Amino acid sequence: DHREMADRTLEVAAMLLASGLDPEVCTLFVQSHVPEHTELAWLLNHLATFGELRRMTQFKAKAEVGGEGGLPAGYFNYPVLQAADILIYQADRVPVGEDQRQHLELTRDLADRFNVRFGQTFVVPEAYIPKVGGRVMDLQVPTAKMSKSSASPAGRIELLDPPEAIRKKVRSAVTDSGREVLARPDKPAISNLLELFSIATGSKIAELEQAYAGRGYGEFKADLADALIAFLAPVRERYHELRGDPAHLTA
Repeated sequence: DHREMADRTLEVAAMLLASGLDPEVCTLFVQSHVPEHTELAWLLNHLATFGELRRMTQFKAKAEVGGEGGLPAGYFNYPVLQAADILIYQADRVPVGEDQRQHLELTRDLADRFNVRFGQTFVVPEAYIPKVGGRVMDLQVPTAKMSKSSASPAGRIELLDPPEAIRKKVRSAVTDSGREVLARPDKPAISNLLELFSIATGSKIAELEQAYAGRGYGEFKADLADALIAFLAPVRERYHELRGDPAHLTA
């Protein structure tokens, strides 16, 4: 529905602005308004190989669920469009999550391949991945990344979640055996919650471990929920302000 699509476009724009993007500093635009994105993607599709696209982790994960034969081709060559989105603006550093590292490596390979074949044209970009928060995991399945496309909303914290929804999701988040609030390889669930706490408060994970030594999961989760609510409150409030003034949003 074109009306729903237009509304979702404004929704995403409002979220980005509410999260801190400043239109006085950056250029915020609708990708589909720039046809050169898809034109460059088509050219890059002739440099990308079937083998390397088939090795993309996210495509393989989709294929494992129902087989690759029935998957839309868009799942397969989306990384090429992503490469075009980056290379067309000669970006030198790209802020991504850890799960996008493989896609960025493909982007670098395509840039190198194009430059070798047709002369120096594209900047070969570097990934900018935060040391904390580079890969946030699902609250219900701590071995899988937190994703807006996951089947259950209980596994993710959304920007616009009301406070009670955040408390409920954190309260029901999976935990590891034992009661120690420690970040360790054998405690992926608590390690993930500690990372979320660190993002929300700016505290180091070691400081949080020390603060909750001997206090158990219940108190830790209650405080984490409060921290996430406080962290997201300004974003949610600004979002609703922006959505209340569509003329300003589309200007």
